[in-house]
Amino acid sequence: MVGMDLFKCVMMIMVLVVSCGEAVSGAKFDELYRSSWAMDHCVNEGEVTKLKLDNYSGAGFESRSKYLFGKVSIQIKLVEGDSAGTVTAFYMSSDGPNHNEFDFEFLGNTTGEPYIVQTNIYVNGVGNREQRLNLWFDPTTEFHTYSILWSKRSVVFMVDETPIRVQKNLEEKGIPFAKDQAMGVYSSIWNADDWATQGGLVKTDWSHAPFVASYKEFQIDACEIPTTTDLSKCNGDQKFWWDEPTVSELSLHQNHQLIWVRANHMIYDYCFDATRFPVTPLECQHHRHL
Repeated sequence: MVGMDLFKCVMMIMVLVVSCGEAVSGAKFDELYRSSWAMDHCVNEGEVTKLKLDNYSGAGFESRSKYLFGKVSIQIKLVEGDSAGTVTAFYMSSDGPNHNEFDFEFLGNTTGEPYIVQTNIYVNGVGNREQRLNLWFDPTTEFHTYSILWSKRSVVFMVDETPIRVQKNLEEKGIPFAKDQAMGVYSSIWNADDWATQGGLVKTDWSHAPFVASYKEFQIDACEIPTTTDLSKCNGDQKFWWDEPTVSELSLHQNHQLIWVRANHMIYDYCFDATRFPVTPLECQHHRHL
């Protein structure tokens, strides 16, 4: 009996390992995404998709479907070498002037300088919620995972599963929250040397073109919207895994990670920019980490 119990235990562990491996495995690019502009600058090379920027064009891709709540993740290896003036973006967005949007924007820099990650949140067409931080690794040498976890309770930006920003649903305080517009998932690379690097002081050096951002492990675990006007499937009484409090709220460990990121790598937070916001934005007054 002991031998049989041990065999069952081993088999259960093997099943769990296989299941976990399947869960983290990404889909193929064409299953979830399509090129949205400059198709000749979007190249698929096996499991890796590359977006290229040169002095003719940038490039972008978009998800084939739209979603309301869930988690989207992509592994990205950012532009190597002198990437000053370039921006690589990974974001979710709805349509129209009163759109909602969650942004990762990776701001290029001169060789040897740290890459800056800017996050931003738009609700009902209103943005200006920028935060910037220096990454604690070189994002140009290896692939790293960037994720957005969106539930009715919060939006969490994560880098390699470490939370770097949390926006809670504070509707009870009169603060709008993105929860009633389906979003697509997008990525793009473009020239933004009028603002991206040191406020536009450092321009793009086109002798280093093409600038290439590489992608793999495409994952979207979210509620797919059949039409952008029918949200009942995803916004009703049905419960999804991201609705669980243990998922949609940070654990103690994740809180410690967020505090560490903010203390050691945050270089700009709109909540503390008295020049732009003489009156502290209302959401900043209620967020514990802001």
